[in-house]
Amino acid sequence: MKNYLITGIFLITCTLMQAQSQPIKVVFDLTSGNESTQESALRHLKLMSESYPDSEFELVVYGKALNMVLQEESTLAENIRFFEDRERISIKVCEVTMKRHGIEKTQLLTGVESVPDAIMEIVSKQAAGWGYIKEAHN
Repeated sequence: MKNYLITGIFLITCTLMQAQSQPIKVVFDLTSGNESTQESALRHLKLMSESYPDSEFELVVYGKALNMVLQEESTLAENIRFFEDRERISIKVCEVTMKRHGIEKTQLLTGVESVPDAIMEIVSKQAAGWGYIKEAHN
């Protein structure tokens, strides 16, 4: 009985270790204009990308979060620059939101890309099997 228990624990441990080492794909949804929420989203993006270096991550910014990716308004530009050369990490902003606020692509921080519609970007990622995290604070 003791051998069965040890073997079972060993198999569970091996399974959990393998599950954590496999690449994942996660899309983060950020609409908040709250700087703490924005900092938290960037922190989560950084920590997860360090924990899962072979994985893919995308932060989709729209709504009130637009200011965080603008050259003239962002208070988090330095934090965002950290992701500029990361191959498996992208920060994307919604063109619908940009249009609503009269923002041109030239006003975005370096490394930030645009997508036609944030919601469709997120839905497409989910349909392709990506995990989903909504970044928000109360």
